[in-house]
Amino acid sequence: MPWTNVTFASPGVLFALVLIPVLVGWYIRRGKAVTSHYRFSTLLPFAKIRPTLRERLRHVPFAFRMFVLAVLIVALARPQTTSHGENVYAEGIDIVLLLDISGSMLAEDLQPNRVEAAKEVAQNFIDGRKNDRIGLVIFSGESFTQCPMTLDYRVLKNLLRQVHPGMVEDGTAIGMAIAQGVNRLKDSKAKSRVMILLTDGVNNRGEIDPITAAQIAHTFGIRIYTIGVGTQGEAPYPVMTPFGKRYQNIPADVDEKALQQIAEITDGQYFRATNNRTLKQVYAEIDRLEKTRIEVRAYRSYTELFDGWALAGAIALLLEFALSGSVLRKLP
Repeated sequence: MPWTNVTFASPGVLFALVLIPVLVGWYIRRGKAVTSHYRFSTLLPFAKIRPTLRERLRHVPFAFRMFVLAVLIVALARPQTTSHGENVYAEGIDIVLLLDISGSMLAEDLQPNRVEAAKEVAQNFIDGRKNDRIGLVIFSGESFTQCPMTLDYRVLKNLLRQVHPGMVEDGTAIGMAIAQGVNRLKDSKAKSRVMILLTDGVNNRGEIDPITAAQIAHTFGIRIYTIGVGTQGEAPYPVMTPFGKRYQNIPADVDEKALQQIAEITDGQYFRATNNRTLKQVYAEIDRLEKTRIEVRAYRSYTELFDGWALAGAIALLLEFALSGSVLRKLP
């Protein structure tokens, strides 16, 4: 029996246990009162007399009665075992990460470069999610799904680590990336559907312009958070020459106006990340805004132990009756 987990529904009844030492004291005094005293000059004639079984067991019926009384008091206090738990109802959201992998994402105004910095904070963002399906769409001159919607974050992060510029033809097809994300989310049954679009450029490829794609996303109830990544002004960009790696400065060319419009149309927000620290802050803010809603219902269940105690008392009472009616039966 797990005694460390036992409670009583009526613990006040246990105070009745003080009756037992009172009754024991009364029994001892009564035994002394009914005992006759005789004086003998010597006890040697009684030295070889051994007490009979009846004499040895004469106190057993009273002990049984005290045991029965104690057990019945405990039973009336209703001992119970308790178990605790929680029913967790998680209402996950579906998220698609849209990651720009165009050549300009190799600029090193973020360390070690824009795309690697974006991958790092995206992995940290994934680590902070629970019960949310997340997918990954990468884009440059074209867009494609690197990882479909999944709860297997280990697989998702492995696929994210494999992403690098040059996987597809260069360019910046923001509208096509949003359309790809819509295609992944439009049939979702989640209460909240979100895209996080990160880019450092201007839409210059694709059959769908970003604003039209954003309007389509809004139609499906999809919210888009947009992130413009890159320092203000110019950024160092690595160039391979016959003499090794050289750097040339390229202008920051983020289309902030379009990214702001996309966010406004879809009830999202626009953020600008000019270094690693601000990029981490952006993802932390989005993570705070889109935390999973979880309803926790605590419960406690009880298992009554009354019947076990009552059965033990009944068995002890029957034994007492049996002894009193046989071996310890008193003569009339």
